[in-house]
Amino acid sequence: MANLPDMTKHRGFPGGMPGTGVQFTIRRANPKGVTPIKTLPRHGRPGMAEHRIDAAFLHALWHHFGDEPFERGNLDAARLNLLFGREVIAAGKDFDPLSYEAMLQINEKVARQSFPESFEDVFEV
Repeated sequence: MANLPDMTKHRGFPGGMPGTGVQFTIRRANPKGVTPIKTLPRHGRPGMAEHRIDAAFLHALWHHFGDEPFERGNLDAARLNLLFGREVIAAGKDFDPLSYEAMLQINEKVARQSFPESFEDVFEV
């Protein structure tokens, strides 16, 4: 196997949404190249399964990182892309969407409007 890029593994971060098979983290760097971070349209509406998964991921982000900037690391790009540009934003002007070291931050005002349940102490799955 080729040398993979270094990737911070966020210890203690949930691996995924229980009972769904949806992952929140990846195990290792992608040998085909880093999946870019970009804004993707969201189709889940409140009450739908996809909305609950996005809310659970944001809940995990908030309770792990709070309002501080955090490194992309092993966070799943597919999940991040559904929040990126809205609830999760680049934490600096030198943001590289193709880097596992890219810094992100929760846009708390937008996130609280979109997913108020994500800021509760406990998220019921």
